[in-house]
Amino acid sequence: MMTARNRIFEIRNLAHSYNGRPVLLVDDLAFERGSITGLTGPNGSGKSTLLKLLGFALKPSQGEILFNGRVQVPYSRAVRSKVTLLTQEPYLLKRTVFDNIAYGLKIRNRSADLASHIREALDLVGLDFKEFSQRRWHELSGGEAQRVALAARLVLKPEVLLLDEPTASVDVKSAKLIRNASLQAKNTWGTTLIIASHDWHWLSEISDRQLHIFKGQVVSAGMENIIPGPWAPSDLPGLVERSLGNGAAIKAVPPPTPGMTALINIDHIHFKTCDTHDDSVDENHLTGMVTRLILERKTGDILITLSIHDIQLTFKFPSNTISNLELFPGKTITLCFSARHIEWI
Repeated sequence: MMTARNRIFEIRNLAHSYNGRPVLLVDDLAFERGSITGLTGPNGSGKSTLLKLLGFALKPSQGEILFNGRVQVPYSRAVRSKVTLLTQEPYLLKRTVFDNIAYGLKIRNRSADLASHIREALDLVGLDFKEFSQRRWHELSGGEAQRVALAARLVLKPEVLLLDEPTASVDVKSAKLIRNASLQAKNTWGTTLIIASHDWHWLSEISDRQLHIFKGQVVSAGMENIIPGPWAPSDLPGLVERSLGNGAAIKAVPPPTPGMTALINIDHIHFKTCDTHDDSVDENHLTGMVTRLILERKTGDILITLSIHDIQLTFKFPSNTISNLELFPGKTITLCFSARHIEWI
């Protein structure tokens, strides 16, 4: 259980806008010290803005962020060496690799034994000190540049490492090394990791929890399935539906106001044996093809991705159920859930 004492971040009544356009609204949210939190959601949902605010690189339009129990402001000395953000596009100074990594230590007056610290940081990201320390910024591949940018943050041994799509634009080898180095920081120094990524597989394997962000709001602490419209009145009284083609449709209780987006939490889509001829008006029966199976290491459950015409739904099975049902990619199955379990945001 998260207590006030082990909260590294607390967000209170936070809102942020760009040129008057609201992009983020978080009333109350906390992050536990030493934890790994995954941020998921579509492009433009507000993940990057949240990371910049937690990195104290932006001043929120409204509200406050507490770090270690105290309200902090952008670029505060209290957080400069403790919280660091790695963006998707690495920014390197027009200098050597050595000087790029040394820069953060120097401006924090930590210049003693630079070579030893830089060697350690390069080792963490899989780059040889002798081969890379004197290379200039323009002599690096995209993956190497991102690893140098990460090394420049790891050399600080931060309390918090914020990662914004850290592996989205790099090669497979670099992606693996970036992941390993981030986890090593957590395991070695107790660094808190907050990671925004579309790499759902990786986040499912390593994170203590996942926050799904949609239209600037944290819609739930878990995996959700966003079901895009259009939604239309159903022939069944008191319901709306979203056509999937071939006569199939998802039924839902109508939204409070028109134009809202539907979502269903992963916890509400457990497979069960169901009669596809059941006449219950609020029961959905959807048949689709299994496209992916992923082990959730922390629970031992299996995350299933099911393709149903033009949408994909994710849900969860206990691992022993997989064996009983003989599930595998390519198999067709039917799942059931109530129209009442669809939420609107």
